[in-house]
Amino acid sequence: MNNFFVDSRISGEELFNLRKLNINVIKCPVLDSLYDAVKGHPDILMNLTGPKSLVVHRDMCDEFLDYLKLLGYDVTLSKESLGDKYPGDVILNALNLKDIFVHNLKYTDHNLRLTAEGKELISVSQGYTKCSCAVVAEKAVITSDVSIQKALSDTDVEVLLLPPGDIILPGLDYGFIGGTCGLIDGNHMAFYGNLDFYLYGKEVLGFLEKYNVRPVYLRQGKLTDRGSILGFTF
Repeated sequence: MNNFFVDSRISGEELFNLRKLNINVIKCPVLDSLYDAVKGHPDILMNLTGPKSLVVHRDMCDEFLDYLKLLGYDVTLSKESLGDKYPGDVILNALNLKDIFVHNLKYTDHNLRLTAEGKELISVSQGYTKCSCAVVAEKAVITSDVSIQKALSDTDVEVLLLPPGDIILPGLDYGFIGGTCGLIDGNHMAFYGNLDFYLYGKEVLGFLEKYNVRPVYLRQGKLTDRGSILGFTF
């Protein structure tokens, strides 16, 4: 059974529907020093660096770290603590693909950067890089960030660029597409919400179909950014 990390504040309905997918759902403890909108988001609190390895913010509670080790994870702590405002809150929020590492490299945590040795490093202006990207396949992502789209245009990663907005993120004007979803396996992507309620849902559905990925809706209604559903699927 594969492990997937979620914000511990997801709704009971979303949690129930995730567990129906025969996965082990791991709820990330919130970090109260961060602002409420993101303090439980997995893509803020950690970065998956391999099938059983990850970098976790250095102030994570010992109980959770012990649980990760019990599951067989090789856990590295970040060199710096997460800050309560930008750019201190983005030090782990990199888009970490098989061969490419994309982030605002000025802000990447030193210990996370070390794990990307051997990959192509691409620096972009967007610090919330993983939040901004929904990974559809090993070489396919969806984003609303132009700097990411332009940077990846020089690689073999195909990018669907969407206008920003129309995504709920409580406490802020809108959220990011990457924070609404996550690949559960190579052919299924789970969403916090339903693409039928998203302004650009048809474009997303067409892109998913191109890569033989089907959406799984964890609840009805508009897409909500709860931080990426993080799991290692490649």
